Amino acid sequence: MTIEFLLTSLVVVATPGTGVLFTVAAGLARGARAGVVAALGCTLGTVPHLVAAITGLAALLHASAVAFEVIKYLGVAYLLYLAWSTLRGKQAFTVAADREHRPAAKVIGSAVLINLLNPKLTIFFVAFLPQFVGPGEGVLRMIELSAVFMALTFAVFVAYGRFAAAVRDRVMTSSRVLTWLRRGFAGAFVALGVRLALAEG
Repeated sequence: MTIEFLLTSLVVVATPGTGVLFTVAAGLARGARAGVVAALGCTLGTVPHLVAAITGLAALLHASAVAFEVIKYLGVAYLLYLAWSTLRGKQAFTVAADREHRPAAKVIGSAVLINLLNPKLTIFFVAFLPQFVGPGEGVLRMIELSAVFMALTFAVFVAYGRFAAAVRDRVMTSSRVLTWLRRGFAGAFVALGVRLALAEG
């Protein structure tokens, strides 16, 4: 394991994107537990991309313009759906006294779907990880590096989620703040959707 791999992976993981946005939203809306669950879901969402990279499906996806476009626009559609549901969900960012939580399975399912429908993550596994796999190391080395990447993903996302939960009560008591939070998250999801739509395989 090289320092270069760890630092590069950390930069990739910590850079705000769809998963970070989803985790922060979960932490703000439903507290620390939801933030951790969202972080777990986003981390699990990398597994299909790892499997695809190992089996060669990712290379096929990268080479096939049609397949890339299909996955890409499914991702765009889901991001726009998240934007719409966030904007319309009046209770999405309500601080409840009883600290009710959305079922963990639903949070994890949404988080996994976010990463599953992100073709750029597959391309990341194809283009980035092989650079650190030496001759003769093969699949086991790739799994090892992917496990480290997933551990970093979970740790960083948990930090994002717990930070959001820590400031939750301070920023969620004003109806004006709640309105702008909904608009801000909805706008961010739209922006990420547009960026994904403009991405080229």
